[in-house]
Amino acid sequence: MTVEEHKLYRVTGFEIVDDYVLRVQFNDGTEQTIDFEPVLYGPIFGPLRDLALFNQVKLVEYAGCLEWPTGADFDPETLHDWPQCVDEILARRQFQESA
Repeated sequence: MTVEEHKLYRVTGFEIVDDYVLRVQFNDGTEQTIDFEPVLYGPIFGPLRDLALFNQVKLVEYAGCLEWPTGADFDPETLHDWPQCVDEILARRQFQESA
């Protein structure tokens, strides 16, 4: 992949639309509605199963990403391409839980 083909996505906004579900807007004008509940496992993301903590998500504007008070975050490209990434994320979380 050349530099011209690789796009750097930034989160420009988000909205909480349901329990553990965010609608995320990106700098290319697209958006994803993401249910995070299935991937909230492990030492970094597990604490976010506390809905009050999950709902404290903030946009880090200088980095163009979402971050929680625990320091948990997702790469903006992963969020942008969530439908193509979620199965791998789930597999990794399940592997981490079984280890």
